[in-house]
Amino acid sequence: MQRVNVSKSVPLGLSGVNVAVIGLGASGVAAARLAIAKGGEVYVSDSRTDDAIAARGADLRMVGIDVEVGGHTIERLARAGIVVASPGIPPDAPVLRALAERGVRWISEPEFASRFLPGSLIAITGTNGKTTTTLLVDHLLRASGIRSVAGGNVGGGLAPPASDLARGVEPADWVVLEMSSFQLAGVETFRPDIGVVTNLSPDHLDRYSGVDEYYADKARLFENATADSVWVLPAGDQTIQALAGPAPGERFYFGPGPNSNAFVDRGILTLRVGGDVEPLLPVAEFPLFGAHNLENALAASLVAYLAGAEAGGITAGLGSVRALPHRLEPVSDRGDVFWVNDSKATNLAATRSAITSFNRPLVLLLGGKDKGEDFADLVPLLLGRVRIVLAYGAAGPRIARELVAALPGEGSVPDIELVEGGLDRVVARAASMAIQGDIVLLSPACSSFDMYESYEHRGRHFALLAREAA
Repeated sequence: MQRVNVSKSVPLGLSGVNVAVIGLGASGVAAARLAIAKGGEVYVSDSRTDDAIAARGADLRMVGIDVEVGGHTIERLARAGIVVASPGIPPDAPVLRALAERGVRWISEPEFASRFLPGSLIAITGTNGKTTTTLLVDHLLRASGIRSVAGGNVGGGLAPPASDLARGVEPADWVVLEMSSFQLAGVETFRPDIGVVTNLSPDHLDRYSGVDEYYADKARLFENATADSVWVLPAGDQTIQALAGPAPGERFYFGPGPNSNAFVDRGILTLRVGGDVEPLLPVAEFPLFGAHNLENALAASLVAYLAGAEAGGITAGLGSVRALPHRLEPVSDRGDVFWVNDSKATNLAATRSAITSFNRPLVLLLGGKDKGEDFADLVPLLLGRVRIVLAYGAAGPRIARELVAALPGEGSVPDIELVEGGLDRVVARAASMAIQGDIVLLSPACSSFDMYESYEHRGRHFALLAREAA
């Protein structure tokens, strides 16, 4: 079969170019360091003044970058030849509104980095499974002896921002980037050699006016497609087909379906591309929990194969993968109660996948900062699977109210309880209620920002509490 050709990009310099970076988060710092390394004249601003921001600013000043904290000098930003905006800054933020009023465009950090990346590009987006699929593709390529680096929206210390990859010295045939909708909103020339959409469902409705606006940003993955582009998409998903529209390039599919190129056949993960049929690994030997992780594995295997990996290397890689932190991560198994950290599940679709990943009774922990979804939609999945729901945090009262109102009057109906206080009280309550054979599952369906700085922070605290309680 014809595999995707590896085409090296030629890095360009920024000598004499004014580059402005808005935001001193991880991606902003990475973009600033890349810009100065390429010879740009760099200005960075952030409205915050906390200790972490001050420390990052001090580090950048030491390498010759002009840093402003506590505000933004709009005229300085507007004069820049390139403006890079961090993904955490919403489009209606005053600084971006002020630039828009002056007709100034900005780009995302991966868009900036993509102009300097060393190898051919695999870009992975979707609502859920992006990080797992991104790191799994990288793992499978490396297991096959192919030089690969991964990064982008991965975060959590698992992989660097795209700009750090572009600044690095590690040679690579393939760069594998996770791309969020916020990052795709700021692309101009970004064009992956292989583009992947894992799945789509409503998310980030606290930032977008509606799901159509969210999907529109995802669709920008296809914006610069050419006839040489390759797309890996879920089989039979009409929403994603509509998202891709008439984008040129060859399409390959994963999951159940007659035209799928990556599927489970008689209990074995299998590829079929052109005339080649490649059995990979029995499902029973795949180390990760859940049907959704089988989908991630199929997508990653297909991408790796299209990028030149051989079946033997893919099989070895699938068999050696390990659960990522905060994604159906086992954290304790004592006293015949199994504790699982799925803190990364910040929307209903991710929590649905988690609930259906187990065949033991669940004590389900739901809560955090509300993202605007209807929790009643979970009720059909709770019946017969979940013994107890413990609702907590800022969204806790609404979760409990909506679930109770939607429960039927009969059948295997879970108990719904609202727990006041922090996660320590929730874990203590779960430990007192769990019985032999239960799984205590933190899969919150909410962001963490009512109590924690990130889902990783929440997950680490849960894991600590769970080990102490077990």
